[in-house]
Amino acid sequence: MKMNEKTKDILEWVYCIIIAFVLALLIKYFIGTPTVVQMQSMDPTLKQDQRLILSRIGRTFHQMPERGDIITFEAPNVNVSIIDESNPVATYDYEPKGLWKKFQYYVLEVGKKSFIKRVIGLPGDHIEIKDGKVYRNSEELQEDYLQPGVVTTSNAYQDFVVPENYVFAMGDNREHSTDCRDFGCIPLEKIEGTVILRIWPLNKFGFVQ
Repeated sequence: MKMNEKTKDILEWVYCIIIAFVLALLIKYFIGTPTVVQMQSMDPTLKQDQRLILSRIGRTFHQMPERGDIITFEAPNVNVSIIDESNPVATYDYEPKGLWKKFQYYVLEVGKKSFIKRVIGLPGDHIEIKDGKVYRNSEELQEDYLQPGVVTTSNAYQDFVVPENYVFAMGDNREHSTDCRDFGCIPLEKIEGTVILRIWPLNKFGFVQ
């Protein structure tokens, strides 16, 4: 049975919509995606409700970020009862069950909570937090992105070496940031993207340092 022109046009539109949806998902997952700053942990560098563009290239090719990069990552368990500085790694208890739920969680990112922080330490770096300052490999960090007078403290992880395939990250708003000082270092596979561009507000448009 031959399709009439109207049915053919409808099917062509449906095919176009499906292809566009699949392409959008592929770009979002493997190349880049927009995001919104939800919290105040990156003040003054990033303000709540600012719009950003994330690069997914690092995740796609399993590349380690650089020191100073601002990254987003899947939120780990925050309430950590045991602190082990000989193994300072974050733990993840939640794992979606079934193909559809995994697709929703990891691709559509439905119900997924993420943090945005700045990379301070890479694998092998010795991190010390003492006297209100941060030391990496025995050298005090010059953190020009912090507001004047900011003091960095930690009640949990204070003196440790970043394990292989992990990163240590903190928020710029140190007194109001839940980060790796609290729950440990983040595994490379949990990093979702690297902030490259701020697109809103327009007067702040540009690359993010």
